Formats: sequence, structure tokens, C-alpha cells
Amino acid sequence: MTKFESPKLAHEVVVRDPVHGYIHLDTQVALDVVRSREFQRMRRIKQLGPTAFVFPGATHTRFEHNLGVYELARRISNLFTDKYPSQKAGDGLWDPGENLLVQMAGLLHDIGHGPYSHTFEHLFGTNHEQIGQQIILDPSTEVNQALSKVDPDFPKAVASVIAKTYPNPQVVKLISSQADADRMDYLLRDAYFTGASYGEFDLSRILRVIRPYKEGVCFTANGMHAVEDYIVSRYQMYQQIYYHRVNRSMEVILHHLLQRAQHLYQEKELPVTPSLARFLAGNWQLQDYL
Repeated sequence: MTKFESPKLAHEVVVRDPVHGYIHLDTQVALDVVRSREFQRMRRIKQLGPTAFVFPGATHTRFEHNLGVYELARRISNLFTDKYPSQKAGDGLWDPGENLLVQMAGLLHDIGHGPYSHTFEHLFGTNHEQIGQQIILDPSTEVNQALSKVDPDFPKAVASVIAKTYPNPQVVKLISSQADADRMDYLLRDAYFTGASYGEFDLSRILRVIRPYKEGVCFTANGMHAVEDYIVSRYQMYQQIYYHRVNRSMEVILHHLLQRAQHLYQEKELPVTPSLARFLAGNWQLQDYL
């Protein structure tokens, strides 16, 4: 299996973050991806859609969330490399050659989200993970060009992690599982920006007890209480934030507004911009989406 490497930056770029302190962009490919048009576009996409109508502080975006997932993937992969490196094939420990791959998958796992995230998906039949893979694999995107500098096969490998088809389950489950870098970041980040303290959990303890094993990642028994706290925090965030009645009602109203716009457009009663028209007509391309 090909192992991927990117030159280390002579002077790493750090991004100040209210959740993780500093986010370290220490490789050329990480910096190139973050500078790309497709990644910068996520500054315009709110992480929690219409939730700011209930919790006014919840105006954070997919941009900083993806950076946060990258940082957690970076920390965990570096931790595994230092403490649990594989000694021989099949021993269930961590292969340091996977570090760059898991970090870029974390950085790009939500690159395909559209406006209002899931509300948009439900109406127009899009899937942010599939569109994310298209962005990564399309040679015309700056993301693809940045990844291809590492290796011509690197975009395909990153896309396969997001598609959950990559053969190493440790890499896939660090990005997508019940206890992954994605969930750890969005729980802490959403709790911070909504002001909901019950979404917090002991991340430092989680990082002390996380371990690689043959089928993915696990946690030692003495970290059970930290993991339970994380699970309860996730439950509380769904009950109090994500499923808040006003938040859900705003999503329903937005869905019906777009649905009505689609109907009026089809009846030729609503003039719209060309880019939106292609969505309402169902014949959009990737560049329209971007």
C-alpha cells in the first residue's frame, strides 16, 4: 500500500482556535488545501444552519470545524506514531505512513456541504459526502491539484477514507465512527458557540486513553468514565441543541420555502438567478454547487 508524505514547512502556520488553542498546519499540502477556493468557500457555510435563530452565538462555520477535525486527527495520529507504532504487519498497531492520509481526510471530510447543510440535501437530493468526493477527485479543483502534488493516487485515497472504503479501518474510524475526531470537534465547538456547557467533555483524558487496534480504535478501561461523559454529552447536545423545537421548525420552514420556490419556478412564475435555476431544474453541475 502506498504511503504518502508531504514536505514539512520550514515555519509551520498556526491558526488560533477557541476550542483547541492552536491548529498546526505543518505540511505543504495542508497549507495548500486550506488556501484553496473550495476550502475557503466553507467560510460561508454555517456549521449549524438556522440554529443561530435560537442560539445567537452559533454562527460558526464548516471552515473552522474542518480545521478542528484536522487538528484532532493530527494529534491522535502523532500520538499513535510516538507510542503505538506498528512493529510488524498485522500486529494491530498504528502505521505512521497513514498520518498524512488521516489528517487530510479530517481536513476535507465536510468539504461537500452546501448552504444550510442537511436542509439543502433533503430538497435537492444531494449528498455532502458524495459531493466531497467529487471535489477531491475532480482535476479542475484546487483541492485536487494540491493533493495530487503529494502523489497522483493521493486524492483517490483521501476520497476512499470519506467513502469508508479505505482498507485500513483505523484510518476510517478515526474520521467516522461513534467516537471520532469529527464528533469530538463538533460537540466541543457547538457547545462553545451555543453556550451549552453540557456539550463539554474531558478531551485531554480521551486522548490519553485512546488506542489503535486491528479493527479500528478503542479506549482503555480506566478511561471508561471519560468515554461515558462524551456519550452523555452527545446525547444532551442532540436533545437541547440539534433537536431544539425552534431549530427544527426553522429547518421545516426553510425546506417549504425552497420547495415552494421550486414549484413556482417549474410553473414559470418565479424569476431566479441562473445558478439557482439549475438546481430548481435539477440539471446542476459541480461548478454550480461550488
